[in-house]
Formats: sequence, C-alpha cells, structure tokens
Amino acid sequence: MARSLADRLVTSWVLRWTWQGQAESSYPNALPEFRPADPQAVREMMAGRYLLASKLVDTGGLSPFGLDVDHPDWWQSLQSFAWLRHFRETRDSGERQFARTLVLDWIGREGRFARETWTLTLTAQRILNWLRHLPLLLEGATPEQSRTIRASLATQARSLAVRGGLAADPVERLFAAIGSLGVVLAQRDQTDTVDRAVARLDGILSSQMDNDGLHLSRNPRLQLNLLTELTSLRRAAGRQTSPAMADLANRVDRMHEALDALTLTTGEPTYANGCGQVAHDVLVAVQAQALLASRRSRLLGGYGIVRSGDAVLIGDSGIRPPQGFDGDAHAGALAFEFAIGSDLIVGNCGPAPADLPESRDVFRQGVAHSAPTIDGEDMFVGGRGLSKRPSPQMELDSVEHALTMVSSGYVGRFGAEIERRLTLLSEGTTLVGQDRIVSQGEPRGRLSIRFHLAPGIAVRSGTGDGMVRLVLGNGQAWSFLWEGATFREEESVRQSASMGFHRTRQIVLETAVTSGCEVAWIFTRDQN
Repeated sequence: MARSLADRLVTSWVLRWTWQGQAESSYPNALPEFRPADPQAVREMMAGRYLLASKLVDTGGLSPFGLDVDHPDWWQSLQSFAWLRHFRETRDSGERQFARTLVLDWIGREGRFARETWTLTLTAQRILNWLRHLPLLLEGATPEQSRTIRASLATQARSLAVRGGLAADPVERLFAAIGSLGVVLAQRDQTDTVDRAVARLDGILSSQMDNDGLHLSRNPRLQLNLLTELTSLRRAAGRQTSPAMADLANRVDRMHEALDALTLTTGEPTYANGCGQVAHDVLVAVQAQALLASRRSRLLGGYGIVRSGDAVLIGDSGIRPPQGFDGDAHAGALAFEFAIGSDLIVGNCGPAPADLPESRDVFRQGVAHSAPTIDGEDMFVGGRGLSKRPSPQMELDSVEHALTMVSSGYVGRFGAEIERRLTLLSEGTTLVGQDRIVSQGEPRGRLSIRFHLAPGIAVRSGTGDGMVRLVLGNGQAWSFLWEGATFREEESVRQSASMGFHRTRQIVLETAVTSGCEVAWIFTRDQN
C-alpha cells in the first residue's frame, strides 16, 4: 500500500513536471536488434492492416492509436512498439517516414502520463524498441521532430528511474530495471554508471529466479519476454567486463537453458501457468542466442522433463508460485504435455484468449489440463494454493525415462492422494501412464482423467473394448488403450501457434475414488 501511495504521489500532476526530458538528450549507441524482420508486415501496416499478437485489425487508414480495440494482447503489442523491428531493413524513405509518423503520433496522443499506457513494463519495452531503431526514426527527421522524439525518450526514461523502486508488482520492478539499463547502455560510455545499473538489475533478477534459471512465476511466456529484452542488453554490454556483468551474463545463460528445457519438439513452450501461444519467430530468434541447449531429461522449477528419441514429455508438479508471482498460476497439478517430432499428441488448453477475459478463470481450472481431478475440482481452492499443504513430490528416473508425480491437494476434501507415473518406451513412440489413488482416510468422489488432444486429431473406434484409434492431421495413426475406468469423448479447445484458438477433442476416463484404485492407459504409435 505504501508503494502504491508513493507511486500515486510521484505520478500526480504536481510532481510529473520533474520527469520532463531534455531534447538534447543523446543516445549514440543504438541497442542491437536480433529479432527477424518481415518486410510484408511493413506493407500491410502502411495499408492500414496491423497483425499483432495473432490478431489482424484493419484501421481503415486511421491511426491505430486512435482505435478502441478490445484485445489486450494486440493493444499491448501496439503500445510496446515491438513491431518497429519490421522496419529495420527497409531502405525506402517513405516506409521510414511512416515509422517515424507513428512514433510522433503516439507522442501526440500518449506522450503525457496515463496509468494504462505508462505501466513500467510497457514503458520499458517501448523505450528499448525506440532505442533499437533510433537511427531509423531520426534519419530524415526535421530538427523539431528529432527534438520531440529525444525529449519523449528522456521523459519516459526518467519515469522508470523515479517509479521503478516504488513498484508493488515485482515483474514491473524488474522491467523498470531492464529499461533503465538499456537507457544507460544507449548513452555515451560511462563505466561506473553502467556497472551500477547492471548490478541493480542483477540483484532484482536474482531475487526473481530459482536455482534452475526459471522465473518464479513458472510461466514460460514471461520467461521468453524477459529474455527478449535481456539478450539484447547482454549483446549491447558485451564490451563490459565487470564482475556484475559476468554475474548477469551467467544468469541469462541459465534462463536460456530453462526456456529451452520447457520447449516441446513442436517448437512451442509447454502450455502452463499462463503460457499459451507465443510468437514463434521471436522464440526461435531468442533460442538462437543461447550458448547451451537443454536437450536432456531433468527436473526444473517444479516441472519434470522426460526425453527419449524424438519425443519429449513435460509434467507439472502443480507447485504454486510464491505470492506476488502467482497472478497467472493455473491449476495444472499432475498435468502433462507430450510431443514427438513435429507432432503434439496431448497438451493443455492454455490461457483464455485475450479477447475473452471473462473466461480467464475457466481456463485456469484443472479440467483445462491433461490431468486427474476429483469431482471436477482443482487441487487448490480460492487461490490459496498448495503452499499451506504438503509440497507436491516429483521423481525422475532418467534411465527408465519415467516421471512420478504425487499430489496431496485432495487429501483434505476427498481423503485421497493421487500418484501419477509416466513412462516413455520405444524411443518415445509409446507413453505408458498409471494414475493411482493412495488412501489418506475415507476416500470419496469421482476421479476424472483428461487428455486434451492436439488440434487436428480425430478419435475413431478401435478394434475392441478398451481401445480407440487416434488419427493425426498428417494421417499418422496412434492407438489409445485403457483399463480400470469408463471412456468418453468430449469437445475441447487449444490456442495453437499456427491455428489460433482452435476446437479440439479430449478423452475422459472416469472411475469412483476408492482406496488403491488404479487406472492404466497407453498412447502408442502404429508401426504400419
């Protein structure tokens, strides 16, 4: 509350004048841009069509900043100016002028502080994107236009310096430190100033990362967003050899390794804890900057990764992120995703689409994951999470390619602990699963085990009881076998990086919760 009140004070009209940037501010060191550019995107924007965050908006020739678009991801992508990267390789003066016109239009509309458009995260991302492409924006600009852009940059940079330490949200505080370091690196070389900014950022980053290099939110999408900015800053600071810079570089390396470990063979990060569709080209560009790849079975940040042949399975223990980092936490205890080669077989639904905010809590439920649930309830209630219950257990047998996960999240309500064992066989072409009830009193309720199938997979009748056939979009066939439960098929959904929000199918196995009951199931690829 104190931080919030202090932020309200420094952002009041009485004190905002102290942020005013100087038009003479100099940023001679452009920050590096490693993300790919798409010249077609430039032509589409000049025609009034803005494809941002997988949503296409036709402005009809109007300024995109003057539209009221009910799609938060699209709006945030517009406000962050990440799309400036597409102008990087243009040599046409008209296209460069168009990019500068959009920046000046934003300054004219949003150049004064507004809480919605000047969040620390958006401000940091906007500053960094302007600094990456400042030569492009200033080339051909009039002296007045140049002064306007430089002054706006300086004002936004000053707002980060003033408000960063007052942020109640730890992620906002982290982005403020990232943006501030970018400003320092873009100015003339000042070794002492750079070292202080690097040390401050590394201190904040260290408090928000676990020992495996994963952000405490356990959200791969946020991990990617952070690495997009940190990788650029690391390259800009490459000539710095201070101990603080070495510590930051090592931390960024571990973050790269963690993101790589949580990426399926399909090229998508696992859909868990708020992560869904991400920009595939940006993900590939970020991963190309990593020094080391993590292509091995391991436990990482509450996830279990099992690799065998061309297959990968990622299981989620369901451990709750710490308070302050759990805003996007999903009830994904004992859930898993399974892919082999370029084919996703089983996944989770992912978060609700940005234009369906009223469905946000629905997509966070356990039933939106490939996981066991009892009576359709989550393993944590009312947002309290598992922090007040025994921590989930997870064991990995790398030799047997087996992952065992145990959760006590249902003990208090249903007197039952659930144990799930997942094993990859035959170079990953077979996945064997066992879900078992361990009695902790008088077990009760109905156990449902859901498998959300990938887009394009059709469920066909099998050759006998206890088996169905799964036909992938590419024609490849798999068999699904089960025992110890009844079977039914239902509709499902998934946010696909290639198809957008897509209707899919799900398999549901059900049985009564009794002491020692066990459900066994197998996914196996047909060999013919």
